[in-house]
Amino acid sequence: MRILIFSLLCSLISSGCIAEVKLQRVGSTLFHPWGMSLLNDTEALVTERRGKLFRINLSTGERREISNLPKAFTERQGGLLDILVHNPDTPKPDIYFCYSRHTPNGAATAVNRAVLDGDTLVRQDVIFTANNSSWDSIHFGCRLAIVNRHLFVSLGDRGQRHSAQDGLSHGGSVVRIKLNGTIPDDNHSKENWLPELLTKGHRNPQGMAVHPKTDDIWVNEHGPKGGDEINILQPGENYGWPLLSFGQEYSGGQVGGGETSKKGYVDSVWHWTPSIAPSGMAFYEGGMFPEFAGKLLVSSLKFRSIYLVDIDNGKPIKETAILKNEIGRIRDIEIAADGSILILTDEDRGGIYRLYR
Repeated sequence: MRILIFSLLCSLISSGCIAEVKLQRVGSTLFHPWGMSLLNDTEALVTERRGKLFRINLSTGERREISNLPKAFTERQGGLLDILVHNPDTPKPDIYFCYSRHTPNGAATAVNRAVLDGDTLVRQDVIFTANNSSWDSIHFGCRLAIVNRHLFVSLGDRGQRHSAQDGLSHGGSVVRIKLNGTIPDDNHSKENWLPELLTKGHRNPQGMAVHPKTDDIWVNEHGPKGGDEINILQPGENYGWPLLSFGQEYSGGQVGGGETSKKGYVDSVWHWTPSIAPSGMAFYEGGMFPEFAGKLLVSSLKFRSIYLVDIDNGKPIKETAILKNEIGRIRDIEIAADGSILILTDEDRGGIYRLYR
């Protein structure tokens, strides 16, 4: 496996191979892990969709389970999903995590804020619960990002596609709230939108990354049969789902009227047909792989790959797939402090892999 990965990565370097590339599994297996976030230079928090959270040492592989989590709705795509450490390298960091929460009408995407005290979550509050509860256990979205003390949360349409065009529904949106859960007054200027909405017209956005130079929020989202997208968020804008799509219905035929662009809606900056099933996403700014500098790394569940997306003038221009079918369905990506790339595989016997030199 190591030699194959080495040859794939060498092909991306115009000046030839500089140093050997290695792939190492970190610790023991995890059962369908979904999200990870760095605690410090040597540890990460990793969620399992079934509702477990672990603190994992990236050097030794040692792990400890974190206690005092809420019970998640764990049907199909639901469960404990993304996690984000806000102030790493502190003794008791703030933790934000996204999960499918039980409600009287099924389940809804929710976000909790807590403090990590040793191996226990304390001072925990539910700071957001989406209003589009459903018994359909699909399309929860559930990626998190923080910029300028505001929390961004991606929300899927829960299989109710027309909610993505309803300004009074959280379905198919990205919301922006303050870190304590209160709502800022500058998200948009729409009269018929909830104040917490930042954007609408998304299907199932499961990847989110902050551009390191502009602080723009980039999201990727699952299309139907084809039409996976990358979008750069602009406050108050609509990204078209289900009126516009490069994909097709699963049963065949056009989505909506078959249009891919229309006045009044923002076009995606990149799309994939056939679908790659994108999930995690990160910009590479580390020093270990200078040939990746400024590229966007997108994980693929369907093709079990990482897509390296070249950026020029703020937009994607080409891509290259690596690690294809080597380690399983890739759910999330993080860049470690030393510049190595941490890869999370969503499998029965999934786990963390480290790509490094």
